[in-house]
Parts: sequence; structure tokens; C-alpha cells
Amino acid sequence: MNNALLNLLHLTDTTLPIGGFSHSAGLETYVQQGLVKDKVSANEFVVQMLSQNIRYTDAALVALAYDAAAKNDLQKILLLDGECSAVKLAKEMRQASNKLGLRLMKIFQPICSNGLLSSYADAIKQQHAIGHYCIAFALYAHALHISKQDALNGFYYNAAVGFVTNAVKLVPLSQQSGQEILFSIHALIDALVQQTMQPDEDLIGLCCTGFDIKSMQHERLYSRLYMS
Repeated sequence: MNNALLNLLHLTDTTLPIGGFSHSAGLETYVQQGLVKDKVSANEFVVQMLSQNIRYTDAALVALAYDAAAKNDLQKILLLDGECSAVKLAKEMRQASNKLGLRLMKIFQPICSNGLLSSYADAIKQQHAIGHYCIAFALYAHALHISKQDALNGFYYNAAVGFVTNAVKLVPLSQQSGQEILFSIHALIDALVQQTMQPDEDLIGLCCTGFDIKSMQHERLYSRLYMS
């Protein structure tokens, strides 16, 4: 079996112990407000999150950071790390991205490192970078010889599985409904990957403000199961 495939499966495994299960990306707010309440509305949430949010933020940054890693361009990576902080308007989303990124690095750094990754880790220690998940994901994908297209496929699918898993718990939905949502977005993910291979840097941060508002409102929910 191709080692790159095994590396991709490892890097995108939703059971990877980085704490992804504790973040809903604002979905908990949508559910409590009755906006996501069944399979149809949950499917719409997943589709819109992938196509109108992730596409212009984290996924685009994965593509750009991957290209920067291929050029061994640390300064570009640090710039992208700062840009990631800037486009995450909700405090909880910035914190979630930081926590996931640092935990990903804690797992992979001892077994997969190079000069660029070490320099990025040093920049985080010196507080010249935050250590966002999408940036770390891209750097490890490149270091593990995962192709850019495969990395983006894995990144989008990992995000989709997280959204669906949370919807199954929060709405709640049946496991069958959750799997049907995942099957239904295969073509969407393929299209988004093609659109994200060469992202327009001027569009970074373009997303529906509703997602940011719901993430901000999550901080003040009366009861919460998730950290974001």
C-alpha cells in the first residue's frame, strides 16, 4: 500500500486525539435556536459550511501553506498563520484552531519533522505565530509526501465528518441519516477541492457572517456541550 495513503488516513483520522470532538464550529448555536433541526437543515449546514466558509478560510490556507512548504518559505507560512487569526472573528474559533494545531504538532512533531517544521514550532514558542490547525495540517501533509489534492480532499472530508458527527449528537439524527449526508456531499467535496487548488488570496476571509455571529453567540449560551 502507498505510504502516502496511510499517512493521509492517519493525518485526517477523526479519532486522532487532538480534541476535535469538543468543537461544533457554531453548530450548537444553530441547533439551540431551532435553525438546524432535522436531516434537511443539517445537510444544508454542512454544505454551506464547506462551500461558503471552509473554502475561503481554512481550506484555502491549507493550499497556500502547502505551496509555501514546497518552497521552504517560512515567512509566507508565518504570514498565513497571522492571516488565519485575522479571518477568525469569533474568539472561540481562534482558540479552537490554535488548540487543534498545537495538539496536532505535539503528536506528529516527534516522528515527522524537518527544518521548516522546526522553524515553525520555534516561531510559535517565540510567539511569532499562533500555530493554527490548517497551517500545521498543510506542513505535515507536505512533509509526509501527501499530494496537495489528496491533502485537500482529506481536509474537506475530515471537516464534513466532524460536522455530521456533531449534528447526529445535537439534533439528534440517526446514524443512517448522518451517513446519507456524507454520501450526498462527495461530489461537492470533489468540486471544492478543484476550486481550492489555486485559491484567490484576495478572497481569503470571504464567508457568510452568519457563521461568525453564531460562533460569537455560542460563548453566551445558557448550556453547552461543546467548546465552540
